[in-house]
Amino acid sequence: MTTTIETSPPETVPARRPAGRTAGAATLVLAVAGLAPWLLAPGDPDAIDLAATLRAPSAQHWFGTDEIGRDLYTRIVHGTGQSLTIGLGAAGVALVLAVLLALTATLTPRPVAAAADRVIDVLFAFPTLLLALLLVSVLSPSPRTLVFAVGVGVAPGYARMVRAQLLGVRDSPYVEAATALGHRRRRIVARHVLPNALRPLVAVFALSVGQCVVWASSLSFLGLGVAPPASEWGALLEAGRSYVTVAGWLVVLPGLAIVALAVTATAVGRVLATRLEPGE
Repeated sequence: MTTTIETSPPETVPARRPAGRTAGAATLVLAVAGLAPWLLAPGDPDAIDLAATLRAPSAQHWFGTDEIGRDLYTRIVHGTGQSLTIGLGAAGVALVLAVLLALTATLTPRPVAAAADRVIDVLFAFPTLLLALLLVSVLSPSPRTLVFAVGVGVAPGYARMVRAQLLGVRDSPYVEAATALGHRRRRIVARHVLPNALRPLVAVFALSVGQCVVWASSLSFLGLGVAPPASEWGALLEAGRSYVTVAGWLVVLPGLAIVALAVTATAVGRVLATRLEPGE
């Protein structure tokens, strides 16, 4: 008598390709809107039509119009470039400062490293928006100030993450082996520590772009960033808040654009983090 044992098929890991393709498609749309907005919205974002003020979304005006008749869809599309530029610039500033602080706090003599570590802790104690708000208040509000302030505000959190990566790599067996073989400290840092510790920053940069756009839009909404009549998304929010009760689309649709960009950046960051994992 023979018995058969039924076995269930092995569980399969859900394919990651659909998420990657969706993120890639959204990134492509954002890139086209940022680099060549006239392909998606050929109209003039600053064209005024007083006969069509505060029109609700329709077939003629997909996202409606604002208080002086400007087409909101056209303004959002043409504002993508400015919002992306601020996000990319702020993310770049944040990562450069984070790497410099983390390297100083990890690979320098103990007194200097301790001072850099305290600087990271003090900056990290401030909420991101508050730190950026303080910098914008001290400096004159402008797009460049906004990039710098948001980058400095985001940097402390990333500096702690980079420092943890550097410490983990510095104490790894292969670094200890290279040290035992008599390799110079500079060579060990350049060939072993930095490449392995900074590899995750590619994904972190993508994640931070969306975060920086959100913070920059928040400052613009408070009147401390890009000022109207610019079509930057935070400026659109600030301009539309006075009409939120009669023309809610002036706030909802730019807000959805900010959310869409943040979600896309997060998805791209996660895909990159997965692809950059050892063994992938």
